[in-house]
Amino acid sequence: MRYSSRREAILEVLRNTKEHPDADTVYEKVREKIPNISLGTVYRNLRELGESGELNTLETEDGSTHFDADTSRHAHFVCKGCGKIGDLFGYGDVADALEHAGYKVECVKTVVYGLCPECARKQKDCDPSLS
Repeated sequence: MRYSSRREAILEVLRNTKEHPDADTVYEKVREKIPNISLGTVYRNLRELGESGELNTLETEDGSTHFDADTSRHAHFVCKGCGKIGDLFGYGDVADALEHAGYKVECVKTVVYGLCPECARKQKDCDPSLS
């Protein structure tokens, strides 16, 4: 993939956040630096960066796609209460075992859904029977 200042601005936005933004959020952030960039350009570059392995894509149950510049092996946790997405490191055991057995693992995508500690605490506070 050849160099592009627009692509580099998109990567910079993703590298400078621990969030896992969707394309519209990336577009809004990139527009702060490149006001005339089009949404189509952002979508195309995100797709190409995902295909090249320079960023990870995360498809959630609600049908939205989120992006992560951290391409190390890790899983994601999606809170069904607040919608936050977090990284879960240390979950490469399956991939490591497969590689040890001779398989060539190219990509692992694990998404865990549930309630983050804050949402679980709120739910517990709202329903005393969960105590």
